Amino acid sequence: MFTGIIECIGEVKDIFSENSNRIFWIESPLSNEFKEDQSVSHNGVCLTVDNINGTRHRITAIDETLQKSNLGTWKTGSLVNIERCLPINGRLDGHFVQGHVDTAGTCIKKIEKKGSWELEIEFSPDFAALVVEKGSISLNGISLTIFNVKKNKFSVGIIPYTFEKTSIKHTREGDLVNIEFDILGKYIQRKLLYPHTGY
Repeated sequence: MFTGIIECIGEVKDIFSENSNRIFWIESPLSNEFKEDQSVSHNGVCLTVDNINGTRHRITAIDETLQKSNLGTWKTGSLVNIERCLPINGRLDGHFVQGHVDTAGTCIKKIEKKGSWELEIEFSPDFAALVVEKGSISLNGISLTIFNVKKNKFSVGIIPYTFEKTSIKHTREGDLVNIEFDILGKYIQRKLLYPHTGY
């Protein structure tokens, strides 16, 4: 479980393919603190650290992850938002984020607004019921508040601290972003769709 409060930015240093999997070596200020088999959020995707070498750590993305997220677009030099899982005695400063990306959306507008920034995100209308005005969402692992909701679009505001401390600064119009919708909304939707079954 994560909160969407990014701890540091990592950089993709090497990429290898192994069958349908893709293996990434990431360099970050936290890599030497990780342990093998630790779950770490990378751009909002919960991935297992499977090797550590000094200031670098290795993760493996299977085909399902590559299909649902923007990891397939990563290249050497790509910047990655990193967050360790929430300790049991930690503060929930963002919202409940599982690290299970639902889909990738497209940044269709990025506007500077005199000290803050606004991003408009387009996504599949299949997920429209999970997007509510002033609700929470995870974009590339960052906990943000939604506004200006339309059927397949929404906007988020970025404060200067978030802009400087995460990779959102480098997001451009046309870029894919990982989206995880609020888990509470998913449970409510499931209950409404199947009110009288155990499915």
